[in-house]
Amino acid sequence: MAKILVVDDDSGMREFLEIMLVREGYQVKCAANGREGLNLCKNNEFDLIIADLKMPKVDGIDLLKGVKEIHPETMFILITAYASGETAVAAMKEGAYDYIEKNFDVEDLKDTVRDALNKKGIQEENALFMKSVEEAVSFGDLIGNSKELLKVYSLITKVADTTTNVLITGESGTGKELVAKAIHENSTRINMPFVVINCGGIPENLLESELFGYMKGSFTSAYSDKAGLFENARKGTVFLDEIAELPPVLQVKFLRVIQEKTFRRIGGSEDINVDVRFIFATNQDLEQKVKDGSFREDLYYRLNVIPINIPPLRDRKEDIPALTKYFIEKYSRDFGKEIKKISSYAMGLLMEYRFPGNVRELENIIERSVALETSNIILPENLVLSENSKLDRDYAINIDIPEEGINLNEEIAKIEREFIRKALQKAEGSQKKAAKYLNVSFDSLRYRLEKLDIK
Repeated sequence: MAKILVVDDDSGMREFLEIMLVREGYQVKCAANGREGLNLCKNNEFDLIIADLKMPKVDGIDLLKGVKEIHPETMFILITAYASGETAVAAMKEGAYDYIEKNFDVEDLKDTVRDALNKKGIQEENALFMKSVEEAVSFGDLIGNSKELLKVYSLITKVADTTTNVLITGESGTGKELVAKAIHENSTRINMPFVVINCGGIPENLLESELFGYMKGSFTSAYSDKAGLFENARKGTVFLDEIAELPPVLQVKFLRVIQEKTFRRIGGSEDINVDVRFIFATNQDLEQKVKDGSFREDLYYRLNVIPINIPPLRDRKEDIPALTKYFIEKYSRDFGKEIKKISSYAMGLLMEYRFPGNVRELENIIERSVALETSNIILPENLVLSENSKLDRDYAINIDIPEEGINLNEEIAKIEREFIRKALQKAEGSQKKAAKYLNVSFDSLRYRLEKLDIK
C-alpha cells in the first residue's frame, strides 16, 4: 500500500482527503501545518504528499523544498484556492508532480493520485534498472556491459565456486588474465594464492623446475630444495597462460597433475598432493594444434571442461566508452592531471578503429593521450592509432582510378547497396528498423530497394 501524507491547515479538507484516500486503499497520515509535515517526513518516508499551498510560516512550496532535500523521490501534489500561472510554474520548478484547485473534482483527484504513484513506481524501476546496468559495467577488473561481456560475467559467476577446469580463449589483449582473476576472487579460494604462469615466457629448460620444484643435487645449480609454483599455490588457483606453448614432454607430466592431483619434484621420489584450481588460457586454436599433433588430445579435453571465450574489442564496441573513461581516470591520477573526458570526435575515431591489440591497445592509446594532452579533454590530435588498422569498415573503397576510368554511379550504387544490406541484416530483416539505422524514411528505403534490386 502506498503511504500518503496530507498536509493542510483546514481541518475539514484534511479530514475529507484522509477518508477518501483510506477508502482507496492507501495508508494515510495527516499534518495540520507545514512544519508538522516536515517533521513527519524526517522520520517517515512517504510515496506521495498532498499539501495546501497557502499555510502559515511553512507554506506548500517551502514544504516541497524541504521534503525534496530529504526524500527527492517523493511525489508532491499541491492544492490551493488561488490558482495562478506563476505559482503553478514555481511549484513545478521545485519538483511538484501536479497542481490543482480546491474546487477539484474528486474523481480527477483520484486519477491524479494514481498517476503520481504510477510515475513514482516507474521511476523506481528505472532507478533499479540503471543501478543494475551501472553495476554490470564492471566485474572485478573487467570493464564493459556489452551483451557479449555480460555472458562472460554470468559464466564467471557460475563456475567460480566449482573446482572444474576452465579454458579461456580469445585474442591477445582481450583480458584473459582478468577473467581468471575474477573467477578466483569470486570463489571460496579468494584468500589463497593466485599464481600466474606464462608458459610461453619461461624458457623450456627452466619451466619444469619452476612448475614442479626440485630437490637438492638434482642438477648442477640445485644447491637446496626448492618448492615449485604448484606447491606455492596450495589451496589457491593456478592460472597457466599461453598453455598452447607447453612443451610436449611437460604435457605428459602435467596431465598426471590434473588427473591425480599429485606430482614429484625434479629429483624427488615422493608424491606431493596438490589442492589447486586450474584455469588455462590461450590465443591459439588448440583444436588445430591437436590435429597437427603438437598438443595432446587427452590433455586438451582435460583442460577444456568449461570454455569461456572473450570476443575481440571490435565485436563489442559498446564497451569502448566505459573502458576509455576508466583508463582516462586511471592515467589522470597516475600523471597528476585533471583530464575529465574525451572529445566526441576523438571518441568517434575510437569507435571506428579496429583495435588489433584489443583492450590492451586501447589502454596504451589512452595512456599516451593523457601523457601528451595539455588541456582537460583528450583531443583527436593526441590519439595515435595504428596505420595498419585505421578504421573499422564493413566495406572497402578502392580509390585508385584506372586509366580507363570508372562509372561513378555504379560505384556509389555498390556502396549504397552494401549499406542497405548491412542495415537489413542488423535489423533482422525489418525494413522499418533498417530505415531508422540509415536515417532515411521508410518510403525512401523502399524506393532504394526497388531501384537497386535488393531482395
